[in-house]
Amino acid sequence: MGQLCGRCMQLLRDFVAFVQRMSSDLIHGIKECLTLISKCPCLKQNGSKARQLYKPILQPHERVTAQEFLQHIETGFEMSSLGKDPLEALRTLAFSENTGLQQSAALYYLHMSQHTNIPLPVEHLEPFYALLRSADLEVQQMSSLSLVNFLLEGHIDKELVVQMGLVEPILDLLESEDPTVQCNSCACTMTLAVSESNREAIGAAQGVTPLLSLANSYDPRVQQNAVGAILNLTQSEKIQQVLCREGALPVLALLLESSDSEVQYYSCAALSNVAANVQHHEPMLRHGNRFLLRTLISLLSSSVDKVSSQACVCLRNLATSVDLQAEMVAEDILPKLISLLASGSEDVRRASIALLWILSQHPHNQDTLVCGELLQSLGMLLSAHKTDPVIVGHTACIIKNLSLSKNIQRIIESPCVEGLLQTMLSTDTQEDSLRYVTSCLAELAKQEGATLHMVQWMDEPLTKCLVRLAGQLEHTEPSFQAASIIQHMIGHEKMILLLKHHIGEIQDYLKNFFTHQEIRFQQLGISTFCRLREDPEFSLAFRKSQMAKLLEQVRQQTEETQELLRAAICQDDS
Repeated sequence: MGQLCGRCMQLLRDFVAFVQRMSSDLIHGIKECLTLISKCPCLKQNGSKARQLYKPILQPHERVTAQEFLQHIETGFEMSSLGKDPLEALRTLAFSENTGLQQSAALYYLHMSQHTNIPLPVEHLEPFYALLRSADLEVQQMSSLSLVNFLLEGHIDKELVVQMGLVEPILDLLESEDPTVQCNSCACTMTLAVSESNREAIGAAQGVTPLLSLANSYDPRVQQNAVGAILNLTQSEKIQQVLCREGALPVLALLLESSDSEVQYYSCAALSNVAANVQHHEPMLRHGNRFLLRTLISLLSSSVDKVSSQACVCLRNLATSVDLQAEMVAEDILPKLISLLASGSEDVRRASIALLWILSQHPHNQDTLVCGELLQSLGMLLSAHKTDPVIVGHTACIIKNLSLSKNIQRIIESPCVEGLLQTMLSTDTQEDSLRYVTSCLAELAKQEGATLHMVQWMDEPLTKCLVRLAGQLEHTEPSFQAASIIQHMIGHEKMILLLKHHIGEIQDYLKNFFTHQEIRFQQLGISTFCRLREDPEFSLAFRKSQMAKLLEQVRQQTEETQELLRAAICQDDS
């Protein structure tokens, strides 16, 4: 067969181009025509009729059930009075192809969810599967809302909802274009995601992606519930991984700037949960030139307590590295935290003091933190909340972290020392709090300036408290630290006079210290004994109680131990 000449080839190319242009114009014309038809009001008016070209036949048993249901409505909604078998009736209505019957079943469940005070029988969950899968919008709205009501009131076991296979239809409704259905399905998901097994089931059913999409919804109800569901899901480390892969971090970070305080709180709490896992810190801080860090610090000034409190928690979880702690201080975080210490909210006070404690651990930050305003606030906080273990413990730790010799004068000039001493007198102070308070005071007592200041505040109740704590050997740390404080203050005449009222108790705890298993107790006891013996009254009391004889026994035991050790070492060398 011959080949086409150049002129014929060109004609063929022109023909192909013409056909392509015609095809393109034809397709464009078809699309334009269909678009105009779809927008015409006539189609909307007759849409319901068009959808009803197929009319499901009402079966005889369905007709009977519908009549019973109408009678049931007239006589009052009692779950036990729907015919002889209420469950079978609901199944018939819910699984019917007739939209009206499905709506009746959905309406029944909605009414019961709003008025019943008893748990829904497990068997009555089965019809929900058909109702949530219904193609009718009203059925979807009513059934999803009734399920939310039952869940919120605790009338349905959340684990059973998942076991009955309702997670998938609930998550499918997240894809609905109706805001009401979206809102209800998000609320269901949020309520279900309170246990690890349920969270994993939601993650396995691909529920994360549609929730992240709805977190950007313009409907505030949908957005709140979607972010609330994400918050509950972040309690699972496994789902945290999925959320991060699906791009949740930038979504949640941007939501911190929402005008809705609920959305701010939910997103901040979700980020706090993620930040509790150190492996997520780098991606959290990588985006947008530290956008997340700056936004969280700005939220400390929020007028909504739970938002500012949660911002503190998130920053605390992030502040695991020294560099980031220094960066927070450089961002002028201190004035905001000082303001939060005076908050009327317990959660805010506790969250802010915990963040300050983290920041105070880094030596580079201490020069900035040891300002008069912060120390004044810490002293006032101790005075006002001396029975709050979180406040007392963290405040004592902060003061101890700041108690370098160059800072002692500022601490003395603040109400911190007085606040710590008065905290010991509170009968409600817990053991952990006492441990932190006595440890802080013992550290301060090593500085002569601070010791002199402490002695000025000492009185009979405080002296009695210190001696009592020193004698409580079952609480090892408070006992040792209280005895250490006493030992450092012995050199002051006022303290000797106060201690003379408690000679018997002091002898008792010194005897226990002499024979204590820990060397530090023995050494502290001997040191205290030597200093007190310089006073005539104490010296006389010690002689009468044969304290010297006990010390001689300790010395002999020590010498025997040393001889055994020398023998063991020599034997080992040979």
